[in-house]
Amino acid sequence: MLLHVPDVLNADELAQGRQRLAQASWNEDGAAAGHGRQLPGDSAEARELDALVSAALHRNTTFFAGALPRHISPPQFRGYRPGQSSGARVDNAIRIDRGTGDGATIRTDLLAVLFFSGPDEYDGGDMVVEDTYGSHTVRLAAGDMILYPASSLHRVEPVLRGERVEAQLWIQSLVRDEAQRRLLLELDVSIQSLAQAEAPQADVLRLTGVYHNLLRTWSET
Repeated sequence: MLLHVPDVLNADELAQGRQRLAQASWNEDGAAAGHGRQLPGDSAEARELDALVSAALHRNTTFFAGALPRHISPPQFRGYRPGQSSGARVDNAIRIDRGTGDGATIRTDLLAVLFFSGPDEYDGGDMVVEDTYGSHTVRLAAGDMILYPASSLHRVEPVLRGERVEAQLWIQSLVRDEAQRRLLLELDVSIQSLAQAEAPQADVLRLTGVYHNLLRTWSET
């Protein structure tokens, strides 16, 4: 399941983040090989941007409903310029969470990609995600996020003009199984729709109870 999460960053946060990214000293080691550049995770800019993105995620109900996060890795910031891309890959199942400082690991159930560049700022550079339902091309507005299973094959096509800048975050969910997460999200959306439509309170409460009982059964704490 691919979940589009719009407006994760508001206009002020996006402007602040883009300014810090423009001022930062990037690691260009991957640029020569055509794989883009990366912001060092221990830089002052990365720590400031980490706090900005974390605050935005923690207030976003769509992200939380879709991810049901238990652990969220610090974001990795990447930039792709003309001729640069990422090859097709599936992410490692386990990553070291550098945010804890103690070598703790995180199971990568989900990958979230937050766009800092708008679609009019670069040509090419489309993100392509392949899953059991086929191949999906992703090109979102700056400040928007795509969330999908980290087990999916994905790639970034070569950039032809401009620069495509993103943040990647890996998430360990409270609910490991993708099908169960999808059912919980659909149920959550249905409950919210019924509540907004002023459906009978008893029906809303009954479905809310079903949701939490399923979450209680399926979640790992």
